[in-house]
Amino acid sequence: GATTIGRQNHFFPNSAIGCNPQILGLGPDAQTGALVIGDRNVFRENVTIHVSKHAGTATRIGSDNLLMVGSHIGHDAILEDKIVLSNLVQIGGHVHIETGAWMSGLAASHQFVTIGKWCYVAGLAGLTHDIVPFVIVSGHYPPRVRGVNKRGMNRAGLNEEQQERILDAYKRLYRKSGTLLANAKELAEQDGLDENVRAMIDSIFKSTQHRFGRYLESKRNE
Repeated sequence: GATTIGRQNHFFPNSAIGCNPQILGLGPDAQTGALVIGDRNVFRENVTIHVSKHAGTATRIGSDNLLMVGSHIGHDAILEDKIVLSNLVQIGGHVHIETGAWMSGLAASHQFVTIGKWCYVAGLAGLTHDIVPFVIVSGHYPPRVRGVNKRGMNRAGLNEEQQERILDAYKRLYRKSGTLLANAKELAEQDGLDENVRAMIDSIFKSTQHRFGRYLESKRNE
């Protein structure tokens, strides 16, 4: 497919970049979209990335990402910057991975999931709904939030005060009685929330717009 590649990207042997999506009934002459890749990414052996399903749109990979051996990016996915995908991570179509997320080996994401910035997804996790920024997630069906990603916050350059605010928000969202949505609404009413805590709350609000917790899937027919 039509593929645009930025500067200083490193492609290891047998990576397949810009092939057509794996869609039943999609013929070899189908009009598909594009793939756009930023700068300074590393694509290790056997990485596969597919172009967009739709003409005029693109699968997008940002900059400074590391995709390890055998990781797969489905059609129409968006990866921002400074993301790490460990060996054999599988990303479904239309997934959006925000800056700094780290997914360990053999983790997988259902289509249309949003994976929040600077979060950590443990190995073998199966993501079926949106993941809040800055948290640690493990398990599958459903995956569960286990804590905050201290290493990710350090990688993001957040100071101690910012990190304490995120930790406090996590406790109020996930360690307090009541539903996650009710806790998020209560926290949202607090004055002086910083942008990182607001991002956590917004992620929760958006995910509730779809019955399976995938905000992007609520927009698929627009």
